Amino acid sequence: MTKPARRTNVKTSVGGQAVMEGIMMRGPQKWCLAVRAPDGEVVTEVHDVVKRPWSKWPLIRGVFSFIDSMVMGYKTLMRSAEISMGDAFEEEEPSKIDKWIEEKFGDAGMKVLMAVSAVLGVVLALGLFMFLPTATVSGLSYLIPMADWLKPVLEGLIKIAIFIIYLGLVSKMKEIRRVFSYHGAEHKTIFCYEAGDPLTVENIRGHSRFHPRCGTSFIFIVLIISILLNSALPWPVMASGVFLRVAMKLVMLPVVMGVSYELLRLAGRHDNPVTRVLSAPGMWLQRLTTKEPDDAMIEMAIQAVTPVLPENPDEAKW
Repeated sequence: MTKPARRTNVKTSVGGQAVMEGIMMRGPQKWCLAVRAPDGEVVTEVHDVVKRPWSKWPLIRGVFSFIDSMVMGYKTLMRSAEISMGDAFEEEEPSKIDKWIEEKFGDAGMKVLMAVSAVLGVVLALGLFMFLPTATVSGLSYLIPMADWLKPVLEGLIKIAIFIIYLGLVSKMKEIRRVFSYHGAEHKTIFCYEAGDPLTVENIRGHSRFHPRCGTSFIFIVLIISILLNSALPWPVMASGVFLRVAMKLVMLPVVMGVSYELLRLAGRHDNPVTRVLSAPGMWLQRLTTKEPDDAMIEMAIQAVTPVLPENPDEAKW
């Protein structure tokens, strides 16, 4: 592959995510998954990026980009588990549910299992971040009189608390800490590329592991925007029951995600006092979701990002 031209302090659309024992990087034309197998060999898989017509539509692109990232993230995470576990992944004794799915659906069983897992994940997220905060505040409002405008603020604070507690708990797990270290390697590598420095372990190590375009920052921005927009709901909705308020939040969720994505793009493209304030909470949370990587993890990030960098750096501008 032709070595990409040198860039200097340009915000890039190149990004990725940490997976099990590896990293997925995505550029304007290619995306690459690099995972270390049990024998120490690095397995890389390079694919073409599917162009989406909505990618240039402001507000709309945020919703579809989030869905696309979730689907790709789940697929690459499962693939990384398959590679990193090697024979152990294949030899693992299937559960009764796995056997039933295989009997009923055959070769399509894995797709069914992935779909069911995705649905359960969405249901759990809605329960934790929508129903639980709304029900909690509704219960408190019967005990303690409060203004209707205060309810979405308290609900938002509960959501943020749940999110922080969740991140704090999972970050204590050994396997997750390794994933978070790969996350740090991904951020450092992107920063190094944006600075125009050669992608070497020594250069990358000197860069920050906190990046304003991180998915952690996006989720935090979603939480903040949801507080602001939900506070603007009409009084009859604010005074209504739990289920109607949850339903209204679901209706507004695409708007929240669309606005949040545009703000994330703004923070990723510009560096000024406004964008620094906008990025600050998400950057702080990255102290939980990123860890300092070792040299082998940084080398993995280099192998993942190199195949996706375009020959013309302008094609990767954010």
